[in-house]
Amino acid sequence: MSSRKRLKLFSGNSNVALAEEIAQYLGVSLGSSKVKRFSDGEIQVKINESVRGADVFIIQSTSQSVNENLMELLIMVDAVRRASARRITAVLPYYGYARQDRKTRARDPITAKLVANLLYASGARRVVTMDLHAGQIQGFFDIPVDHLPGVPILAEYFLQQKLDNVVVVSPDLGGVTRARDLAERIGAPIAIIDKRRPEPNVAEVMNIIGNVRGKKVIMIDDIIDTAGTINQGSRAMKEWGAEEIYVCCTHPVLSGPAIQRLAQAPVKEVLVTNTITLAEEKMMDKLKVLSVAPLLGEAIIRIHEDLSVSKLFD
Repeated sequence: MSSRKRLKLFSGNSNVALAEEIAQYLGVSLGSSKVKRFSDGEIQVKINESVRGADVFIIQSTSQSVNENLMELLIMVDAVRRASARRITAVLPYYGYARQDRKTRARDPITAKLVANLLYASGARRVVTMDLHAGQIQGFFDIPVDHLPGVPILAEYFLQQKLDNVVVVSPDLGGVTRARDLAERIGAPIAIIDKRRPEPNVAEVMNIIGNVRGKKVIMIDDIIDTAGTINQGSRAMKEWGAEEIYVCCTHPVLSGPAIQRLAQAPVKEVLVTNTITLAEEKMMDKLKVLSVAPLLGEAIIRIHEDLSVSKLFD
């Protein structure tokens, strides 16, 4: 503990429960801070203890409401920078705007890069995040990025279930690497859904590459947003003869009609992590939440003690 006496852990309002879990794992207390609103809606941050010379970690998922949570994080980083923190690490279990990572049409913004610029400008000198929608977003930063995968946590759960006759399914061609990683960890083959997106949040299943007939299917994605892909994909799996369908992801955004779609989908279980806080109305019987606190806690220890983070996954 003596080596961690100058480690300071703070939390924004987006995921206080996860921050408290991480603090408990590390054996430290969350730093004393207050994030409030002025009467006109502007964000007010108060850091109620000294951070001079400290190694500061600020935990904040930029999930819904994305802009509010992002501004909270930027202002907290600025506050501890001006209070002479030695190093500031922004811990974003979920990195909002990650899906706006390239230009697909004329005059499109690349908002994932803009957010990276804002974090650097505010004073963050390191970023920890999980399952970026596109790994190349790490290159948008001019500071170190520790990109932690959620697949090992999901794989451990499925290994404990001792499912047999399993196939791991990627919901699109872009997710094949993630699906293959899970498949290798649990010793299963993979299949791929060939789909197209005529517009954002709308997916159409065209074909299924691989054999799912008579098998227990595990569909894996980084994000479940409106659950349109899961709904259509699981129905296609059933039509193609799948015996049981499990769905898993790292980031349960679950916006709009997602809960209704998941409830109606022919899915036995939906496995997610707590990178995003789920409101009570989003909890459902078939939804199971795994904690990423031990993983993030270990990463924070290793960063603080100048050890390799990648060794966590060897």
